[in-house]
Amino acid sequence: MRKLRRVTLWVQLVLVVYVVPSYGQALLTQKALSTDAAISVAQGAINKCRADGFKISLTVLDAGGLVKIQVRGDGTGPHTLEHSKRKAYTALTFKRNSAETAKAWASAPTPPPVIEGTVGAPGGVPIRAGDEVIGAIGVSGAPGGEKDEACANAGIATIAELLK
Repeated sequence: MRKLRRVTLWVQLVLVVYVVPSYGQALLTQKALSTDAAISVAQGAINKCRADGFKISLTVLDAGGLVKIQVRGDGTGPHTLEHSKRKAYTALTFKRNSAETAKAWASAPTPPPVIEGTVGAPGGVPIRAGDEVIGAIGVSGAPGGEKDEACANAGIATIAELLK
């Protein structure tokens, strides 16, 4: 009986020392949106909308949904800042443009899911490094969501080389 206990204890010790630590010890390698890249995206979107004569607010989120940069443009409505954040969060959550999500919700036979912070309006675009979504931008204030989205895409284009 003692010998069986020792063998059992020995097997357990081997498992704990050699097998268990090998599970879950790998580190993940992820691409992340830097502050400088987020600022470039924001500036590119602002420049595009200004050139087109639009006053906008915008939000750039990281992959975890946290704000990297948020700007309320001069002369914009009070709702535009929060709306830009919701557009960005929608693009990040569903990993597609918020316009695509709005279309999917509109054509769905059942009501869309209620996810706090999302909105079915164009103007949110995910930021992708290859196939990985590393953030999102939301733009609000231009006369029409397609114009907001064009500004968001112009912002992302400023860091296109980094995203390859």
